[in-house]
Amino acid sequence: MICFDEAAAIIARVAKPLPPEQESLDEADGRVLARAVVAEFASPPAPTSAMDGYAVRESDIAELPVTLEVIGASYAGTGFEETLRPGICARIFTGAPLPPGADRVVVQEEVTSEDGKAQFTLPLSPRRHIRETGCDFKADEELLPAGVVLNPQRLVAVAAADRAFVEVVRRPRVALIACGDELVPAGEKNGRADKIADSLSPAITALVRRWNGVVIARWLSSDDLANLQKIAADAVTDADVVVVVTGGASVGEKDFAKTMFAPLGLEFHFNKVAIRPGKPVWFGAAASQTLIMGLPGNPTSALVTARLFLAPLLAGLSGRSPQSAWQWEEKGLAAPLDAGGERENFLKAQAQGALLHPAANQDSAAQKALTLTDFLIWQKPGEASRAMGDLVQALPF
Repeated sequence: MICFDEAAAIIARVAKPLPPEQESLDEADGRVLARAVVAEFASPPAPTSAMDGYAVRESDIAELPVTLEVIGASYAGTGFEETLRPGICARIFTGAPLPPGADRVVVQEEVTSEDGKAQFTLPLSPRRHIRETGCDFKADEELLPAGVVLNPQRLVAVAAADRAFVEVVRRPRVALIACGDELVPAGEKNGRADKIADSLSPAITALVRRWNGVVIARWLSSDDLANLQKIAADAVTDADVVVVVTGGASVGEKDFAKTMFAPLGLEFHFNKVAIRPGKPVWFGAAASQTLIMGLPGNPTSALVTARLFLAPLLAGLSGRSPQSAWQWEEKGLAAPLDAGGERENFLKAQAQGALLHPAANQDSAAQKALTLTDFLIWQKPGEASRAMGDLVQALPF
């Protein structure tokens, strides 16, 4: 049995980015770039106006007042191709290309226009109001490096480079298997004392999505080994990660969570971790290196171990750093904390302002207490008791 740090190191080593795929910009938010975005052309591709006004030759307005003939207009998307000769100017609008011969834009507030003539009488601003070719980005310039997470701001630059698709790290495909004779789908317990609503499948599905995975299949099965072996074979066919949640006890004659993968050549990365809750959590690979993670069936145990191990695994597979899922924070205690035991403890805690209040109910089967859990407090083995206000290491839940 290994400690948390050893298990985390194994997760980090295994959680390498999946192969890339093409994704449309409409669906690319939150995805990790697998290949840098490089501009094929400059932006803007030609000098353009930064303001609404009049395109002029600098030499024509060297001495004021002066009146110039307005011979046309340049609009964004159409432009004005006639070369400006001495004594003439053109109306121009923001984003429009500068007519040939023009080397300055005078804003419309500084110009009086009447009967096709533009009069320049006021002292003019020294600004030229021109966006030069490539002032935003140049041809062959790297706009975004590989490895960054796309967001609305970055998608602006990608679209500006005239890209409809980007190459991103594929999101991990996850199959979820919940097994136990006592389990029924949520909404179907109907008061039966011998049945338990499957509260974990929806929660683990939500966690997978939050950490950039895609749940491609879910099964809820009784403790029937033949059926579970068939499910396991189907699950590893298309999934990158199979998550198994074992109902009831974590060991016993009907615990087939590992046995169902035996025909598929299951090999363990770790088999148990010396933590509370969640000691029975395990991690391995089967078939063509499909990753398998087994979570305990008790709700707190399952969600704690999923947050500690499944979240960083999915982060790494989706192109992020696994460490991004282990961002520990130093928080003060809103109440005293008892001394630690023989194992590392990960305690449910509720945020109260800047402080954390450890949950009164730390039972591994607790479900209501999870609704008030904002952080997990990391307590080392044998750690001394802590007083109110003491600092602890905590992980956002």
